[in-house]
Amino acid sequence: MSADNAGKGLLLKADPIATTFRSEIQSTLAQRTQKPKLVGILSTAAAPSKFYAEFTKKQCDDLGVEFVLKKVGSALDEKLSDGEGVEEAIIDANEDDSVDGIMVYYPIFGVQQDHYLQQVVSPFKDVEGLNFKFHYNLYHNIRYLKPSSLLSTTIQDSTPAAIEDQPPAGTVKSILPCTPLAIVKCLEHIGVYNKILPYGDRAYGKTVTVINRGWRPLAALLANDGARVFSVDIDSIQEYTKRPSSTRRRTKRIPLSPSSRRPPVFLDSQEILAQSDVVVSAVPSASYKVKTEWLKDGCVCLNVAADKNFEKEVREKASLYMPTIGKVTIMMLLRNLLRLQEYRKLLAEDAKETPSA
Repeated sequence: MSADNAGKGLLLKADPIATTFRSEIQSTLAQRTQKPKLVGILSTAAAPSKFYAEFTKKQCDDLGVEFVLKKVGSALDEKLSDGEGVEEAIIDANEDDSVDGIMVYYPIFGVQQDHYLQQVVSPFKDVEGLNFKFHYNLYHNIRYLKPSSLLSTTIQDSTPAAIEDQPPAGTVKSILPCTPLAIVKCLEHIGVYNKILPYGDRAYGKTVTVINRGWRPLAALLANDGARVFSVDIDSIQEYTKRPSSTRRRTKRIPLSPSSRRPPVFLDSQEILAQSDVVVSAVPSASYKVKTEWLKDGCVCLNVAADKNFEKEVREKASLYMPTIGKVTIMMLLRNLLRLQEYRKLLAEDAKETPSA
């Protein structure tokens, strides 16, 4: 460690974590007889979306995954509006049997209309894990599903418990949103998750703050793994945990599910940060900064926003700081692509084996 870094926490790049998953993806691709195909749909001229599309293409090209970028709206012609033609592009990709995954670059219209478009994408091609079935499973801690269940609109209630992250017979892993999953993988890599604890509870004992209410899926995902999670937004703080409160234990009521958050927390962000072992910030604003003086000594800090949300002195309090996780996110997207390609194959094989009525 240089004199300039003496007494500072570790600055960790995403590269070594991404490399681990890159090797896994390369190994899986080597066993596939058909190269997977990913269609990216870009319908805006916004710089972050264009950069993400270009970055996705580069990673796919490097790994030998076919990537087709379909430009519509203002991304195709400045005279067109953002989002023009995007729904039609999604439907075309849904109906194209050569396509294994669809990646739409959001935001486009706004939360409500974008949510509608997310549901237009076939769950069998939803590499981002944004379909309502995948979100339902995430919020209810349902980790596995039968591929055939994606054909109906019926909600899956549960699946048998898994041992050491292995899907029970006849099931596959439910698809998770790429960036929240990437954050979990980063926390596993750096040792925040305790491997001695049982699978599904390895974040137990950790307090995590997630800044930006739009990242509720991450809060639920971490709570599913046992953490106590505070979701911080401009107007309130909410707590997520899968463990019942002492009051609920005394009354023997059904334990809390991460999908049903507790009432707002009457603490301010400074008090929350002072007890947080992990801080994840995803605020899309260059002016927003997490104050270093508020951080708990030895905490882990992850910046997920395009802008840096932490002050430059963050490593004076944090034991480890990750300024970006984009390369890990892309690897999660490609893992989802490979899984969805396999799920469609399994569904086709089941259809051949099942006699028609």
